[in-house]
Amino acid sequence: MVIKKLIESFNYAIEGIEHVLKTQWNMKIHFSIAIIVLFLSLFFNFSKFEFIALIATISLVIIAEMINTAIEATIDIITDKYNPLAKIAKDVAAGAVLISAINAVFVGYILFFDRLNPWTNILLTRLKQSPAHVTFITLVIVMLTTIILKVHFGIGTPFQGGMPSAHSAIAFCLATAATFISKSAIIATITFMMAFMVAESRIEGEIHTTYEVVIGGIIGILITVFFFQIMK
Repeated sequence: MVIKKLIESFNYAIEGIEHVLKTQWNMKIHFSIAIIVLFLSLFFNFSKFEFIALIATISLVIIAEMINTAIEATIDIITDKYNPLAKIAKDVAAGAVLISAINAVFVGYILFFDRLNPWTNILLTRLKQSPAHVTFITLVIVMLTTIILKVHFGIGTPFQGGMPSAHSAIAFCLATAATFISKSAIIATITFMMAFMVAESRIEGEIHTTYEVVIGGIIGILITVFFFQIMK
């Protein structure tokens, strides 16, 4: 019962993200930029604190946009007539988004500008030095991709059903990453067996169709292979 309520809570939270993605063009832009920036971060030798600053900055922009949308929806429930106080509330919320976006540009400038000059070194970094970094970025991009696709198809909920299966995508993403990192047939066999078990459990539980699970697995594998091959 507790686990079911926890899953429902996660569903409600991600449904909120889905709503903002569906209704707010700015959020689609934020998500797209976040994916691009995370991808570019693979090519630079960021320190832990720099990477934390990058993640925190991306999160701040997305959170600000979501709070802005929530405030606008709340005001629209209260009144559908012009009210100077309602205008102030909406303008202040929009201003918060603007400040977070300006902050993101500033942080991006500090993190990327000096590193963008020596182009000859950009493609010669990261994979062997920090496979954990590549794995984390790949996992985040797989998760964002599945959320965007679920919003696009509009079927099921984030954790229960829908196209594609996020569980399968994540499971096969991690299995593929483990294969690249370990370069061991035994590790690859074990991790892919676990991924298949995750996929099978989604089908057996009638949460996903076989097609949704297969598509999720393919997405997880292809995105992971793409990033790990690019970083060689």
